[in-house]
Amino acid sequence: MPPGFMHNCDVIVVNYNAGELIADCVASALSEGAMHVIVVDNASHDGSLAHLDTFLADKRLSIIRNERNLGFAAACNVGAKVSGADALLFLNPDCVLMAGALRCMMDALQNDAATGMVGGFLCNPDGSEQPGGRRVFPTPRRAFIRASGLSRLNGLFPSLCADFLMHREPLPVEPVVVEAISGACMLVKREALERVGPWDEGYFLHCEDLDWCMRFKLEQWRVVFVPQAQVVHAKGSCSRDRPFFVEWHKHYGMVRFYKKFFKARYSEGLWRCVVVGVWLRFCLVSTALAGRLVLARIGGARA
Repeated sequence: MPPGFMHNCDVIVVNYNAGELIADCVASALSEGAMHVIVVDNASHDGSLAHLDTFLADKRLSIIRNERNLGFAAACNVGAKVSGADALLFLNPDCVLMAGALRCMMDALQNDAATGMVGGFLCNPDGSEQPGGRRVFPTPRRAFIRASGLSRLNGLFPSLCADFLMHREPLPVEPVVVEAISGACMLVKREALERVGPWDEGYFLHCEDLDWCMRFKLEQWRVVFVPQAQVVHAKGSCSRDRPFFVEWHKHYGMVRFYKKFFKARYSEGLWRCVVVGVWLRFCLVSTALAGRLVLARIGGARA
């Protein structure tokens, strides 16, 4: 990329107590040639915005400070409203774009008129692929298969026990169409956004990305996964201090997602089973979290 080259792309980063990670995120977006980087802060209280002081001289950086935590979807919409670029990259503050990542995603977005959304190769610091970067929609049936552990039999019964996550499948060589990508790194064409509509603010945290991918599909826009666009993601760094809050919103979001796109396909009895199943899983996960916290405190007290 020539020095000073800028893509017709704004990067929107929603921040909530991301700490010093946000500095690396913003630095990578600026170095990758973003036209603007718009940080929307959801009333962080950890001083994370202070880590951006070294970038304030760069006129490409804008910071919007919300008076309260609006949630991820609503904050994304705040950033989108002030963007004037033809493409918008929604990027988590715990993500770092590696060299050439934005160029690869922009190429995939612009080379096909039917492509409305593009995601990169989300990986751990060791380079291994993270779950969620490419997936099919977690229908109630697929979610049950994964939650029950039956997805481990995928090799024996691929048609019955397929997982909705695709990170264990061979990495494609070229960009490929998928059903869904992760909201941690989501490049969207302006034209598609205007046709599909903004993020659904009825979600506070989690599942809003699945909702958007589904709506893009229903409007005949392709969602593409780009394996060449490497994005290092420190997954969970912004939410590990409030696990119960995160799990509640994750399960609430899944019920909302199912209600919007799947309820009409089921009888009332089967729909009730789906809802009960989601909240039963929440109870089990919360119980396991509570148990780990108790054990950690006991271990700390003994030490």
